[in-house]
Amino acid sequence: MNSDFTLAIHSLTLLALQPDRMSTSEYIAESAGVHPVRIRKVLSLLKKNGFIISKEGTGGGFIFALDLDQVNLWNIYQITSEGALQPKCTESNGQCIVGANMKSVLFSIFMGAEAHLGEYLKEYTIKEVVELVKQKETY
Repeated sequence: MNSDFTLAIHSLTLLALQPDRMSTSEYIAESAGVHPVRIRKVLSLLKKNGFIISKEGTGGGFIFALDLDQVNLWNIYQITSEGALQPKCTESNGQCIVGANMKSVLFSIFMGAEAHLGEYLKEYTIKEVVELVKQKETY
């Protein structure tokens, strides 16, 4: 799993908490503690996949485009991290039974793990993440 996944969830959750106003990439980046360029990369991906819309110029920024319960964490994982669990195998000795087969065996195991992860992530929508954040609110 990569940081794009967590930054996408962070961004969508922040936008969901401000449904009536546009948020700039600078504002989102400050919240996430990363450089605005890093957030813009993630926001571009979210926009391309229809999760957010943007407006340029004065008063512009980003806003959530869907109902909060329409987007689950698996949807976000698929656009940011799909295949991230694939094993990184070195070039093995094809003359050895282990070397010749390890990559395909591990690929099968890890893809099964990703499928299980997907089933779990489908249980959490952005709406639920927002509610969990609100429960943790300390100020």
